[in-house]
Amino acid sequence: MNKSFSIKQALCLPAPDIEALIQGRSIAAMPRISLSPGNQQFALYPCETSDFSGTVRYYRSNFLAIAQRAVASLDAEQVLIKAWAECEYREYLDNAESFNILSQLTVWTEEALQEMLKQRQDRIFLTYLRVYLLPQPVEVPRHPAVEKRKGKFVPLPHSLTVSETMPVLSDRLFGERRNMLKNRQPPLHPELEALQGAIAQLGDSNLAAKELDRDIQSFLGWRCDRLVKQPDDLPWINNIAALGNRSKELDKGKSNYLAGTDFENVVRDSLEFLGFTVDYAHKGGAGGLDLFCSKPYPLFGECKAGKKIPNNTAVQLLNLGTIRGGEELLKQAAKLIIGPGEPTPQLKDAARVHGMAIINPETLENLVKLEGEYRGSVDLFKLKDCLKPGASDEEVEKYIQQVRSEIELRSRLVDLVKNYLENSKSDSAGVETLHGAYFSSNPPQSLTPEQLQEILIELSSPLTGYLGRKGDRFYFLRPLLMDA
Repeated sequence: MNKSFSIKQALCLPAPDIEALIQGRSIAAMPRISLSPGNQQFALYPCETSDFSGTVRYYRSNFLAIAQRAVASLDAEQVLIKAWAECEYREYLDNAESFNILSQLTVWTEEALQEMLKQRQDRIFLTYLRVYLLPQPVEVPRHPAVEKRKGKFVPLPHSLTVSETMPVLSDRLFGERRNMLKNRQPPLHPELEALQGAIAQLGDSNLAAKELDRDIQSFLGWRCDRLVKQPDDLPWINNIAALGNRSKELDKGKSNYLAGTDFENVVRDSLEFLGFTVDYAHKGGAGGLDLFCSKPYPLFGECKAGKKIPNNTAVQLLNLGTIRGGEELLKQAAKLIIGPGEPTPQLKDAARVHGMAIINPETLENLVKLEGEYRGSVDLFKLKDCLKPGASDEEVEKYIQQVRSEIELRSRLVDLVKNYLENSKSDSAGVETLHGAYFSSNPPQSLTPEQLQEILIELSSPLTGYLGRKGDRFYFLRPLLMDA
C-alpha cells in the first residue's frame, strides 16, 4: 500500500538539479545541510544556481541545454513545485579521488565538484533522493529569503498531502542506480547518454526526436514506464472523454457547433494516433461527414458530444457515408459512432441493422492511452473485430485488457531472463532452461516451450530490443516496465 505524508517544508535546490531528479537522470543532490535517511519528506523547491554565468562549467555538456532551459523558466514571483522526495542515503565527500566517476553518474562536471568542495570547506553532503511526482504541479509564492536558503529548507505556505503513487524510478531501477552511485560504477552506456544529450537539444521542435529521446531514457533506466505512458507533449489524450461528455461549464463561451467541433478534432487526432490514415477532406461541419479513414481499412465515423447520442445518428451516418463514399464502399467499411451515455434501444437497433459500432468517449480515451503507454500495442485489425454492430464498449475494453495482459506476460518474461542470468552468473540461456525457470515461478498462464520461444524471439526483435539473441540462446538488454 502506498504511504501518504503531509509535507510542510521544501528543500531549495538549483532548478537544473531538480529537473535532473525529476527526469531520473540523477538520484543525487548536494544540499548544504545533512539530511536523515528514511524519515524526512519534503517538496523540491527550484531556485537559481549559485552562479548562472558558470552554468557551462557547472553542468555536463549532455545536460547543459536542459539546465539552461530550467533556469530560464524560473519566475520572479511564483514557484512551480512538481515533485517531492525523501532521503534514502547520505555520504560525505571529503576528497576528489572519485569525482571523475561521480561526474559521469550525475549531471555535474568534475570541475564543479572540485569547486563545490572548496566552497564548502572540504566537505560535501551527497544525498541520495527517492523522488515522486505530484499529480499536479503546485504553484506557491516565491519565498522572500530564498537566495539565503539555497541548499536548505524553506517553509511552504500551506502543507501538501503527497503519496508514493508516482515514483520517478521503480524500486528496482532506483536500487540499481543507488548501487552504481554508492560503488562508483561507471555508466554502462556513455555513448547513448551523449546521443540523448544531442537529441534533447532539439527541444520541442521535433516530435520524432522527442519519442526517440524518451525511448533512450527508458533504455538507460532514467525513467519509470509510467512516466513514459502519457507524454507531456500529448495533453489531449486526457481530454477525450471530457470533450465528448461536454458540459455547460466546459462549453462556457462556446457555441454548440464549436463544442462539437472540438470533439470531432480530438477524435480525428485519436484515430490518427492509433495508426489510421485520416482523410482531411472530410472535416465535419453542418451537414458534413465527421470523419473518414482510408487506411489500413476504410472507416466512416460520426461524433456526437453532449449528454447523449441522438436517435437519428445511425441514419445520418448511413446517408452521409453513402453520399461521400458510395453504397458499395460503405457496405465494406467499418462504421463507428462515438458519443456519450447509454445508447437508446432505437439507436442500438438501427446500428445493428446497418452494421455500426457505438462506443463512448471514455472507451476511445482508454484505447488511445494504451497506445500512448505502449506504442504499437494496438492492432487495428484486431480492433476492427471488436467493433460489433450495436454497443461495442465491452468488446473494446476486453481487447484493451487482453493487450495489457499480453504486455504483462512479456514484462514478466524479460524479468525472468534478467533474474535467471544474474542468479546463474550466465551470459545467455536457452529456451528449455528458461521454460523450466518460468514453470517454477508461479506463472500467470501455462506456456509450451514452443510458445515461450515464439515470445522470446518477438522480444529479441530489433524493433523491440528487450532481449538479445545468439542463435537459440537469449540474453537481457533492457526492461519492459509495467505499473507497480
